[in-house]
Amino acid sequence: MELLTGEYRNTLDEKGRILFPAKLRTELTGEKLIITQAVDNCLWLFTPDEWKNFSAKLMDAASPFSGKSRLVVRHLIAPAQTVEFDKAGRISIPQSLREYAALSKECVILGINKYMELWDANAYKTYLEESEPSFREATEGLSGICL
Repeated sequence: MELLTGEYRNTLDEKGRILFPAKLRTELTGEKLIITQAVDNCLWLFTPDEWKNFSAKLMDAASPFSGKSRLVVRHLIAPAQTVEFDKAGRISIPQSLREYAALSKECVILGINKYMELWDANAYKTYLEESEPSFREATEGLSGICL
């Protein structure tokens, strides 16, 4: 699998399906994705192999005796569902996940290397605007990276 990158805008239909960007789809090896709640009010999408890797690392770091671990596992692992591409290249977003991310008609799909994010377009715009000062501050901490 190549790196998944790019920002794509697509429409969620009345049945909760979204056309997956062809450019991202060509980088995937299978017909399935794992979709779950993300840390921000969006959804994370993983290939099955990347999900297996991510969830295994998360579960290895978590303890059922730690309240914080249980909280993270319940928010990230428990709601995860497998979705399949239909013949038209769409995926159906489960209702509970659509509600979590407050997905409306206009959506943004982001390719972020080994996973993807699915946002409501207005929520993503608001997130970018509100996080701009923090983003600028965070980039200052990356001054050791040379191009």
